[in-house]
Amino acid sequence: FLQMIFISLSTQAQMSELNAPPWPAEPQTYEYQGKTLDMYQVPMPDGSVQHLALLKKGRKASLFIDPKHPEAGPIEWEGSWRKLDRVWHWAPTWSNYTEAWEKINFPRLFFNTLMLAIIGIIGTLISSVLVAYGFARFRFPGRDILFIVLISTIFLPGAVTIVPMYTFFVKIGWVGTWLPLLAPHFFANAYNVFLLRQYFLTIPFDLDNAARLDGAGPFRILWSIILPLSWPVVLAVALFHLVWAWNDYFGPLIYLSTKPELQPIAVGLSFFNGIWGTRPPLIQAAAMMALVLPVLIFFLAQRWFIQGVVITGVEK
Repeated sequence: FLQMIFISLSTQAQMSELNAPPWPAEPQTYEYQGKTLDMYQVPMPDGSVQHLALLKKGRKASLFIDPKHPEAGPIEWEGSWRKLDRVWHWAPTWSNYTEAWEKINFPRLFFNTLMLAIIGIIGTLISSVLVAYGFARFRFPGRDILFIVLISTIFLPGAVTIVPMYTFFVKIGWVGTWLPLLAPHFFANAYNVFLLRQYFLTIPFDLDNAARLDGAGPFRILWSIILPLSWPVVLAVALFHLVWAWNDYFGPLIYLSTKPELQPIAVGLSFFNGIWGTRPPLIQAAAMMALVLPVLIFFLAQRWFIQGVVITGVEK
C-alpha cells in the first residue's frame, strides 16, 4: 500500500531512472553561472562522499562544483561520471491526482459504484437476515438439511452459473441495466446467512420467550430484540458486501459492456489502465482515489467489523 502511494506521487522520469529511490523524488540540481547542473554523489580520496554539481563531463576525468563552496572553483575528479549516483530530494508530484481526475470521469464512476453498493447492501441485509433468522430461531421439518444444502452452494464456482445466468438475463432484457447486478442480492447469500445465523444463535432464547409473553410476533422480535443485539455482525455483512461491490469487475463488464455511463469504478479503471498503462504514476493515482472511500469506512468501523466476524459460542 505504501509503495502504491509512493508510485502515485512519482514522476514518469523517476520511474524510468534505474537508480531512482523508491520514494517520490526528483534529481537535485544547482544553478551556477546561469547553467543548471546535475548533482551527483562523488566519492572523495579521503573516503567521504560529497554532493557535487557536474560542471564538465569527461571520459576519464570530470569537473565538479561544490555548492557549499562555489568560490573554491572547479574540482577535478578522476573516474567515469556515468557510474555515479545522482542526488535526489523529496518531491511528491500531486499533479498526478488532478491529471487522473481530469482524464477519467470519477464523479460518475463513484456515483454508479455507490448506488450498486448501497442497493446491494440493502438487498443483502434484508434477504440474509430473514433467512438466517428463520434457521436460527425456528424449528421446522428438514431445517438442518436445508441449511446444509444452502451452505453447500458456497463451494459452487461462479464460473458454473455465469453462462446460464447471462442467458437468462438476455432473454428477459435486463442486459445493459443494473438489474442483473442487483437482483441476485435480494436472494440470500449462503456465506452471509451462515455468519448471521451463527451470531443469532448466541442470543439467549429466553429473550424471545419473554417477548412472546408480552404479545410480540416474530417480526417484532426480530426488529426489537435480535437486530439491536446483532448490529456488529450486520455491519460486518454490510462491509463485506461493500468491499465486494467496490471490487466487482467481471459482472459489470459483461452486463454493462454497451453502457459505459452505467459502469462502476472497477471497469472504468480497467479501461483507464488500457489507455494510460505506460504511465504507472497516473494509474496508481487513479487506483488510490478509488481506494479512499472503502479504506476509510473500514478503518472507522474495524472494531465492530472484527467483533461481528469473530463469532463464538460464548453466551452474552
